[in-house]
Parts: sequence; structure tokens; C-alpha cells
Amino acid sequence: MEMIKNNKILYVLITINLFVAKPVLAQQNLIQTQTSFIEKQEKGLSSPTVDNLNNFDPLTYSLGPEDVVEITVMNHPEFSGKYAINLDGILQYKFVGDIQVKDLTKKELEEKLKSIISAYVINPSINVTVVEYKSKVIYVLGEVKQPGKYYMRSESIPIREAVVQAGLPLQSAAMRKCRIITPDKNGRVKTRSVDLYAVLYGGNLKLNLEMHPGDVLYVPCTIMAKLFRVISPVTSTVSGAAAGPEGAATAKTSAATLAR
Repeated sequence: MEMIKNNKILYVLITINLFVAKPVLAQQNLIQTQTSFIEKQEKGLSSPTVDNLNNFDPLTYSLGPEDVVEITVMNHPEFSGKYAINLDGILQYKFVGDIQVKDLTKKELEEKLKSIISAYVINPSINVTVVEYKSKVIYVLGEVKQPGKYYMRSESIPIREAVVQAGLPLQSAAMRKCRIITPDKNGRVKTRSVDLYAVLYGGNLKLNLEMHPGDVLYVPCTIMAKLFRVISPVTSTVSGAAAGPEGAATAKTSAATLAR
């Protein structure tokens, strides 16, 4: 009786395989083709684009919470040091007190410090360097190699540079259906459509939209990738059942797991 039951299970699994295996193989072939194509594109794209991430003007960067600056007062080490800007945009400067620095540029902060320190030092020479950029972030989520939060070193960043920084899209990415999501302080959300394929591999820089602090770039997956993720456990079960009696036992376990 148990043997008949096992044979029925095996029959059902093999029947499923007839309808599932071919689409899965087609999806695998598609992924291999996309992999080859994207790898070729990455060789000519990654290095120069990442280099472009460093081409920013630090003089125009506006300071904000969690940035870290290094202040150097020539010949006066007692006024020099590294300082973190707190969440209120205040720099707690020794011997002087709290200084509001939010939205100031490096040059504006130098002038402000010079005015304050002039009460203690005659004609001070001051240099400010931003050593950690942490006040401005964007998010790259979905089908990219390294999804997550990325710090900005400028007031905006093109989507091409943002997605390169995130390791480029995966083979499962629906690159023509990406979105930039911009929340505002009132809780409303503005969404812009992005054809990432045209930007990265078509060279259409007119579609290379700018991202600003707080923006989210979402790269969805293709319908085929979703289907493959759903049916992959089924094909694993079928493969186990086809391996023989031991495989049938494994298939039963896989089927039970799939049914949960």
C-alpha cells in the first residue's frame, strides 16, 4: 500500500515536471545570455563611471548632521581637531562653544570660525576639511548586486553613478521599469519612472535623472525571474523524485516543505 502511495506521488511530480522543466530551462538559458551581455558591458562601464564619482566640488557641499570636519588653525593646535556635527546641525567647538553649521559650505564655515577665533588669535589662518560625508544618503534597492544605503558627497547624483556604486543590476532586473521614489516632509511620495537599460547600455544621458538626498532607486525583477523563484522548489522536488527510492523520500520532504 505504501509502495502504491509513493508511486502516485512520483507520478504527480513527473507530470508537474513536464509542464515546468521546459520553462525553467528557457529561463536559465535567458539568464546565461543576459549574464554574458552584462559582463561585456561592465568591462567598459564600471571603472570610468566609478572614477566619475570622485569628480565633485567640495567647496559647494553643504554640511549637515553626522558629517565630520577637521579644523586646522595654523600654529595653534589647541584650536585644531576633528569634530562631528550633531543631529541639530551644531558643532561643539572647544574653547568656543556650540556653533550652528548646518547648510554652511566649507568656505562659509572657515569664514565663520575666523570671525569667532579672532577674539583669541590675531589674524588666524584656518582650514576646514570634510573627512566624513554622512549627512546625505540615497537608497538603491531591489535587483542590484549590493542594495543598501549610500552616502553622497554632493548635493545630487545621477542614477547611472548610483547604480554603478551599487554594483550594477542583476540579470533578473527589469531595467526598463525602474522607479525613483522621493518622499517629502508631509508624507507624500513622488515617483518617477526610469529606463535604466537605456541609460546604462543605450547611452541615453537625457534619461540619466538626478537623485537627491532621501531618494530611493528601486530596481524590480522581471516576471520570468519571479516565476523562476516560485517554481524552482518544485523542480528541485521533481529532480529528487526522479533519482530513485532515496530521491523519492527526499522529494516527499521537499513537497511537504513547499506545501507549508
